[in-house]
Amino acid sequence: MTKISIIGAGSAFTQEITTDILLIEGIEGGTLALVDIDGERLEIARKLVARIIEKTGKKWNVIASTDRREVIGGSQFVINQIEVGGLQTVRYEYEIPLKYGVNQCIGDTLGPGGLFKTLRTLPAWMDIVRDIEDLCPDATILNYTNPMSAVTLLTSRITTLPVVGLCHSIQNTSSQLAKYAGVPYEQMQWKAGGINHMSWFVELTHEGQDLYPLLLEKIQDPELLKKDPVRFDAMKYLGAFVSESSGHFSEYIPYYRKRQSLIDRHCNSGYNGATGYYAENWPIWRKENDEKIIEQLEGKRPLELQPSNEYAAIIIEGMLKNEPKVIYGNVPNTGLITNLPSDGIVEVACMIDRNGIHPCHFGSLPEHLAALCRSNMAFFELAAGAVLHKDKEMARHALMVDPLSAAVCSLEEIGEMFEELYEAERDFVPVLK
Repeated sequence: MTKISIIGAGSAFTQEITTDILLIEGIEGGTLALVDIDGERLEIARKLVARIIEKTGKKWNVIASTDRREVIGGSQFVINQIEVGGLQTVRYEYEIPLKYGVNQCIGDTLGPGGLFKTLRTLPAWMDIVRDIEDLCPDATILNYTNPMSAVTLLTSRITTLPVVGLCHSIQNTSSQLAKYAGVPYEQMQWKAGGINHMSWFVELTHEGQDLYPLLLEKIQDPELLKKDPVRFDAMKYLGAFVSESSGHFSEYIPYYRKRQSLIDRHCNSGYNGATGYYAENWPIWRKENDEKIIEQLEGKRPLELQPSNEYAAIIIEGMLKNEPKVIYGNVPNTGLITNLPSDGIVEVACMIDRNGIHPCHFGSLPEHLAALCRSNMAFFELAAGAVLHKDKEMARHALMVDPLSAAVCSLEEIGEMFEELYEAERDFVPVLK
């Protein structure tokens, strides 16, 4: 019998992922085990999943507990979507760096915000991995938690259990590119690879024609340029479109957020790079999502079972039914991208079948694109290493190689910013020596 555990079930991902799983044809029953340390949000998630099961008419059952050891035993798949201390720390991670001139839009992957999210998240995740090894040693881990590269990297260092990091940036960006180019999505072909949030569409064609000259021509229209300003500008100079939104991407490289004039020019609003967008909105989004689910449960809002473009259910279906599938996953770089570090995490196409997840060889990235990926990978290596070794100096050095912090601050200023954040979040991060 199929058993799937979801750790951090209070997350917004739960509705989409469980709907996708329950819409898999031919898998008529099983158990969904939900875990969350917030009992109130866990109960909301349990009721939601029970309602989705009821609407599908399938023979799944749902169990839930704030103690993961009570419910995850025997799982074939464990989906990680935890958040550790995010509501309590989001203001610190935006406002303290801003004092030093480090202007973040999202701040959950790289930069000061990404570093301290890593320091908060990885210790809790390490404990969960130990329980997975103990209670469901044949499980495949599907990770949705950011910072994706850091979480997947650490997982690969502490366990032999198969792990893949899953994002929706390749799906979303390829769909956007088809719309930007004005071609049918199902006819567009591409080759993409890199790291999470920085995969590069190094080939993009329609019926054998390179779409990049067309896109370069189209962005002469200021209205189109305004829709994705950082990514289009980067495409113009770097020669390839990147997989993550303009706002996220603007933080991962040193070019767009180091002066207010550049922010004004390229980072216009919302996910396109607005200052403090995540810090200002994350608590609101979380509250609104909970309210939406409660309204759905009360019948005040429709609960529609529409499939999403997330990869979790595709992997589950491919493995359980032995039907070959293709996803883009974040996996250890076992020679997959030849000019990125072999001990890091890369994002490449992966084949799925009953034997699991099989990453596909990519080759080499254009060197200038690989160099930008390597700068981010060094950050993740140091940040994950700081947790593994309880090493404060490694954490500080991670911030020193962060492209955005380095573009704005001196080494002394970065050290001071790190110490101020570390003191502010002392209750949420591990003691580092």
